[in-house]
Amino acid sequence: MIKKYALFFILWSFSFVFAQETVFRGIVVDAKTQNPLENVVVSIQNSSITKLTSKRGKFELSSPIEGEQLLLIHSQDCKDLLLKIHSNFGQIIYLGVLQLEDIYSDEVPAALITLLESDLSDDNSSSEMTSGLLQSSKDAFMQASAFNWGQARFRVRGLDSENGTMMLNGMTMNKIYDGRPQWNNWGGLNNVLRNQEFSVGTAASNYTFGGVLGTQQIFTRASLYRKGTQLTFSGSNTTYSLRAIVTYASGMDINGWAYVVSAGKRWAAEGYFEGTNFDADSFFISVEKKLNKKNSLNFTGFYTPNSRGKNSPNTNEVTSLMGEKYNSYWGFQNDEKRNARIKTVEEPLFMLNHYFKIDEKTNLNSSVMYQFGKVGNSNIDYQNADSPDPVYYRKMPSYFSSLYAKDKGEFSGEFTLDYENAEKSKLTFLANSQIDWNAMYLANQKPGQNGYEPTKSHYVLYEDRTDDKTFAVNSNLNTQLTPNISFDGGVTYQNLKSHNFQYLLDLLGGKYFEDIDPFYKGDLSQSDLQNPNRQVIKGDIYGYNYNFFANTINAFTQFKFSYNKTEFYLAQSYSVSNYQREGLYQNGIYPTTSLGKSEKINFENFGFKGGFTYKISGKQWLFFNGAHLTRAPSLRNTFSNSRLNNNIVDGIESENITSAEANYVYRSPKLKLRLTAFYTLIKNTSKTSFFYAEGIFDNGAGYDATDAFVSQTLTNLDKKNTGAELSFEYQISSTFKTTLSAAYGNYIYSSNPNVLITNNANAAKDGAQTTFDFGKAYLKNYKQAGTPQNALSLGLEYRDPKYWWIGANINYLTDNYIDVSPISRTSQFYINPANGFPFPEATSERGNELLQQEKFDPVTLLNINGGKSWRVHKKYIGLFASVNNALGLVYKTGGFEQARNANFRALNQDVSSGTPSFGPKYYYGYGRTYFLNLTIGL
Repeated sequence: MIKKYALFFILWSFSFVFAQETVFRGIVVDAKTQNPLENVVVSIQNSSITKLTSKRGKFELSSPIEGEQLLLIHSQDCKDLLLKIHSNFGQIIYLGVLQLEDIYSDEVPAALITLLESDLSDDNSSSEMTSGLLQSSKDAFMQASAFNWGQARFRVRGLDSENGTMMLNGMTMNKIYDGRPQWNNWGGLNNVLRNQEFSVGTAASNYTFGGVLGTQQIFTRASLYRKGTQLTFSGSNTTYSLRAIVTYASGMDINGWAYVVSAGKRWAAEGYFEGTNFDADSFFISVEKKLNKKNSLNFTGFYTPNSRGKNSPNTNEVTSLMGEKYNSYWGFQNDEKRNARIKTVEEPLFMLNHYFKIDEKTNLNSSVMYQFGKVGNSNIDYQNADSPDPVYYRKMPSYFSSLYAKDKGEFSGEFTLDYENAEKSKLTFLANSQIDWNAMYLANQKPGQNGYEPTKSHYVLYEDRTDDKTFAVNSNLNTQLTPNISFDGGVTYQNLKSHNFQYLLDLLGGKYFEDIDPFYKGDLSQSDLQNPNRQVIKGDIYGYNYNFFANTINAFTQFKFSYNKTEFYLAQSYSVSNYQREGLYQNGIYPTTSLGKSEKINFENFGFKGGFTYKISGKQWLFFNGAHLTRAPSLRNTFSNSRLNNNIVDGIESENITSAEANYVYRSPKLKLRLTAFYTLIKNTSKTSFFYAEGIFDNGAGYDATDAFVSQTLTNLDKKNTGAELSFEYQISSTFKTTLSAAYGNYIYSSNPNVLITNNANAAKDGAQTTFDFGKAYLKNYKQAGTPQNALSLGLEYRDPKYWWIGANINYLTDNYIDVSPISRTSQFYINPANGFPFPEATSERGNELLQQEKFDPVTLLNINGGKSWRVHKKYIGLFASVNNALGLVYKTGGFEQARNANFRALNQDVSSGTPSFGPKYYYGYGRTYFLNLTIGL
């Protein structure tokens, strides 16, 4: 009898539990192929209720939540599907077949990450800035910032990519040299880099502590790829003209093997700007072996050699004569355009991952990575000859139309306009507006018995080379401690050996080139006192030659707490970094501090961040994130002049970063809304740059201004970024959708940094001072340059049930500012270098006019796109087309003030002439451009 009651009680208990739940069942399939999709995440929005689909695409989800809910269907490479469902306790509800569309079926342009040409002024940088770390997420704002605003160099929250973390299979890909990813390593791999996860801002990431911009994690595990073959063919008039990619994924076979291979080619004889040739290949392989139910090994390797011709920034004078597409870096040679400034990147990468599923709640993923190769930036070197630059200031009309007579004592000389020579110079420039390769070849030869014969080269083509070897290991642990608490932790070690040197590419018809600095004499002119007066030929290293060594260890822990109405997390990080330079040449200017190893410099850093989420309902929630961390300065900014000596920047210290954000999110099947307010403060940054300055040093009372090629180091530079974001998406009907995205920002310098100027020429004088403290540069409240600070995008899209669609968006971007010269904002700017006293004409009113930061004109961009897909014999064909800047607007994306006029009088005279010889230089955006893409899925 007791057994009967016990059995009855157990059955009644199960029926009661079942009666308090609703069971939802369905099948998830690919919208194109109708094949079932495995491992798709099915969840109740704003809850911890989650299930994965089976091999046949089936799922069964039990929900104890009563009433209306939102069911979210999510897969890495598909568009999210959000359904409104109703719970009826005790019932089983069949949702039928649910179709997911490929998120890339519309195939946007490959260059989701846009290279900033303004960053190419620093050719030694191994990586480059971009318009933002993150590519595209399903958020309308992030899509607008990547696809619509990126062409105007918009940066999310005004932050450089060094403030975000790029990861590959759990391994950080940011370069130690400058903290930024090397975007060229990823080119042409679009089809195999689509399995991604994003965390925006300081939100929690399962794989790393991350930066204040966010984290982008790319997965290349072979078993994650959908089985099949994909062919991609593209045409464009931006960076490349033609692109072709073929990709094959095997899927996991019965023996536990899966592999993915991809190969691609991108090419252009000339891109949008004149003389910008492009040539790139891409090769990718990923192979996974499932050892058993708990262990898998995955090997990933890729090689993406690429080279591209750069385009020059130009003054208003040059643009008015030649147009915005003009590029001074190229010239004709044998009737073909040859660019003197080519960036070449060849850095293959190999990674081995071990995936260990310890139990149902715990995963341990470990990686070993090795990357090596070269990054080169070519240019022309010359000795005892005229500058080959067609826009060299003495060749321009403005040189003659901005002349002033010699100073009269302490007063300025008279304006002496030479109109006749200015007009002659204009005609000469228009007839010789490009590099004259033939003239350089002739200068490197002399008449002989059999015509011209090679002799000492006055001009050569060289390359600033960086050959890196990076070894890294890491391990990440993810575990569910309790139903409500999870833990993430990881440790990463990176070792870098970076060989930096000047490499001779082409003698340009000559016989040899002298390894000296012609601006100095005797020992001072020698690049290497160990091997003086060398005659170098093609393939030789000369000029400078040194190694960087760096070791970093990063560790983080993170606890996440999840409850019915609230979620919160706490994370901590700890890192150790040490840097060292090893000089391989004994430079003649710095014979005692250039050769051998420098002292090691060490940095120890901590980070703390946390976040809180409050679920107002199943459709809306609030979440807040905040972080405070310290970060080691980049290797690039730690040494004041690494090409010449071992000197470390005085007062260098770790950066301090504080960030906070507040968000409101509403998501329903028709409306998706996000409102965000953010604040970021970055303190104690440093920056080193090099330029030629006129009238910068005091020469006693000799009335002769001292000019010099100098290095400028800024320390204690603070940046404050505040603003708000709006992401709005509304499904008007089953076919029409509208989007609205807005960014408001105020990105300023919030301190007056210290300025140190180093004059290497003084090292030639016994006991002479080489480093000068110029005091503070008054940059506080100046705007940060390089990005529009405010942006608006309004879009409308029609998507037909017959698988064709068309969309358009109008974008308005404003508050983009020029990059100012810090040295012009110091008190030294107002001092006459001839006598040490202030310039008599230097009034505060005129000073404010000269130093007013230039604000670029607002930009309005109309973009149109559309596509069509077909299913033919169970195969997929997709066509995508877009036209950006359809109105053909000419606009500036960035620029910088030239620092050559280093005192008030020089700048005032140049500007007052009306035709400044050293006016600001600007970069221009693309005009009307197109992109066509054909995708075939087999």
